[in-house]
Amino acid sequence: MSTLAGRLDALRPGRQTAVWWAVVLNTELLIMLAYVAVVGPDVTRPLFYVVPFVWVNAALWAVFRVSPRPVTGRQRAVAVVVAVGYFLVLGYAGGLYGGSNGVSTGLRVVVTALPPGWGPAVIYGGTAVQFALLPFKLVGYATLAYLVYATVVETASSVVGGVLGLFSCVSCTLPVIVGVLSGFVGGTGAVAAAAAGQTYGLSTVVFVVTVVLLVWRPTMADLRGLTARG
Repeated sequence: MSTLAGRLDALRPGRQTAVWWAVVLNTELLIMLAYVAVVGPDVTRPLFYVVPFVWVNAALWAVFRVSPRPVTGRQRAVAVVVAVGYFLVLGYAGGLYGGSNGVSTGLRVVVTALPPGWGPAVIYGGTAVQFALLPFKLVGYATLAYLVYATVVETASSVVGGVLGLFSCVSCTLPVIVGVLSGFVGGTGAVAAAAAGQTYGLSTVVFVVTVVLLVWRPTMADLRGLTARG
């Protein structure tokens, strides 16, 4: 069996995993039904309610699939710096935080006005900075940063090798670029992104593809092999 085929087979869930996911999905369904029953929102955009669960579920899947290998303290420090920088870039592009328009709206916690996953959200608008900490985006971007950390330490035979390795394979360069673009698709202003209807369907597809690529980490040789098989 080729390396590529082995990686693809490894992505298939086993029986125990399928049962675990059934529990997770049913729990999420109950949470959503409880929210609808208690709050009674006018559901005109079903996708708006589904998006956070897709992000969270993709994040859970990735975290349980990837275990970074042990590395030296210096290599770990470099990987952490790269991952934190990646998270900060995504957070800014994705609207978690950013510059203010000069109008101060203060700090508020939104609980029931936003559906599960979107809330409870912490939103702040100041004269210099604004932020909107949406749970599903925090989880999603933190997961991408974790996967980037794992990628750096996995390719690190040396500190320099680990950093260069991040930019030497398709799954490491494309997610960095597409992940930033997904932030612009999902929204560019922290408070505006929390309140306005944005194109989150497309950004969710981008996020899921990015997660799969960072878990799979295909090389150019893998892609050539996949094309040859097709």
